[in-house]
Amino acid sequence: MLLDYEVLKLAWWALVGVLLIGFAITDGMDMGVGNLLPFLGKNDAERRIIINTVGPHWDGNQVWFITAGGAIFAAWPAVYAAAFSGFYMAMLLVLFALFFRPVGFDYRSKIDNPKWRNAWDWGLFAGGFIPSLIFGVAFGNLLQGVTFHLDEFLRVTYDATFIWALLPLLNPFAILAGLVSVAMLTGHGSTWLQMRADHVVAARARTMGMVFGVATSALFTLAGLWIWIGNFDYFVIVSQPPLDALPNPLAKEVAMQAGALFNIYQDYPIAMLAPALGIFAPLLMALMSRIGRGGFAFVFSALGMTGIISTAGLSMFPFIMPSISDPVSSLTIWDAPSSHLTLTVMFWAAVIFVPIVLAYTIWCYVRMWGRVTLEEIDARSHSAY
Repeated sequence: MLLDYEVLKLAWWALVGVLLIGFAITDGMDMGVGNLLPFLGKNDAERRIIINTVGPHWDGNQVWFITAGGAIFAAWPAVYAAAFSGFYMAMLLVLFALFFRPVGFDYRSKIDNPKWRNAWDWGLFAGGFIPSLIFGVAFGNLLQGVTFHLDEFLRVTYDATFIWALLPLLNPFAILAGLVSVAMLTGHGSTWLQMRADHVVAARARTMGMVFGVATSALFTLAGLWIWIGNFDYFVIVSQPPLDALPNPLAKEVAMQAGALFNIYQDYPIAMLAPALGIFAPLLMALMSRIGRGGFAFVFSALGMTGIISTAGLSMFPFIMPSISDPVSSLTIWDAPSSHLTLTVMFWAAVIFVPIVLAYTIWCYVRMWGRVTLEEIDARSHSAY
């Protein structure tokens, strides 16, 4: 059954957002734990405790990242092509950093040598910190616009090429967005350790939860004030074909408008729930960490990430990948999707399989729940992690 094309375009914008939030909550937790690994673990046994809290889950959690990438490829092929061209060096940097994770988990305990294990611990740190930073930097650039344009054949051309493509991405606002991402994911990792790690490690994780909860809220607020005070110019659609028309990015008219990133909050005040969650939920996470309620801290951390990611998506709506070089070339949810049939098939596949994956993921967590204690680590001195 073919659903309405306009509805499908909007539905896939929401579904990709859900997948990105799912990735942040699950795999972001693993990255946050990796960010804390060299600092919370004071000896090899404590670091093994930290690693074993995520060891059984990290590869399954990464499915959300792969699925989100696949969904973007299938639902918005033009966005996928443009993003992987413009962010090519950044994507490679993320990929190379992620290599440290499977290798680090598998090889760290193969040799009982402090230097060997310490090197892999820092490798796991790099595998968490670098992607955390780059993902935030990418969103920071999308909120400002990217330097590309489309020709009459809809081919993407960028001003910068090869390694120099990475340097313009590291502008001050994008770095601030990257720091929001690092603080957000690191704080989330600390809430996981509060629930799953031995009490000695969990106590240190509570301190980190307080620090990064406040830092996330402060940095996110600072980014919002930067946009507000700077009165950022953003993109608005002046005219476009009907929303259910066949995709053609060059068929619309786009103008730049000061403060346009805040338009959706003026038109739909309920959207203010997203930035409110982004500001206050991390503070509640810090409070729950302080009083030793790790489970509630985890929930508020997840809500905070949902608010922050939703704020970025709502502020940009309906743009997915705006072009600062040629605003008309900007890609939106209305003019960059796949065909009607493709979105329909993908929609029903998502309706069937996403709940199955979610149920299986929850089942795995329930079956392997419990604190990883020092006694357990000592008893399994020759285990994989």
